[in-house]
Amino acid sequence: MITIISGTNRADSMTLRTANVYNRLLSEKYGDVKLLSLEHKPVWERGAEMLALEQEFLIPAEKFVIIMPEYNASFPGILKLMMDNSDIKKCWWYKRAALVGISDGRAGNLRGTEHMTSILHYMKVNVLYDKLLLSKIKEEIDTHGNIIKPATAKLIDQQIEDFIKF
Repeated sequence: MITIISGTNRADSMTLRTANVYNRLLSEKYGDVKLLSLEHKPVWERGAEMLALEQEFLIPAEKFVIIMPEYNASFPGILKLMMDNSDIKKCWWYKRAALVGISDGRAGNLRGTEHMTSILHYMKVNVLYDKLLLSKIKEEIDTHGNIIKPATAKLIDQQIEDFIKF
């Protein structure tokens, strides 16, 4: 199973729209895919809801696609809280991840994806070499979740193909 993580709890986010694009495309090509949105999830404590989230989305996953918006030259704290409050050995060790950075600016969350790569390596997660950085995200994906630019669709498709083989 592949779990796609929408790495923010912000309502109506471009992160979730991007995660929905990946969910649709990966489901067509791979099949066994789940989408975890952090919106309305109390991941800041290791309570019953966090344990249920682990059981449904994290522990059974063999691979993760982590979609991360840029927050202060990194990624949202809620994503790190979710990781910190999970059972790291059961949820993360020896699994694989693909990273997608998004931003309104020009760098597509380059710093955040590099920061996350370091964290995932520490947690014994293998990270796909092809980190997709989507800049000016509102010009890449519309409000209905459609990819606007054919070149972006091609890049996403290539990353997905590589990730399935990874």
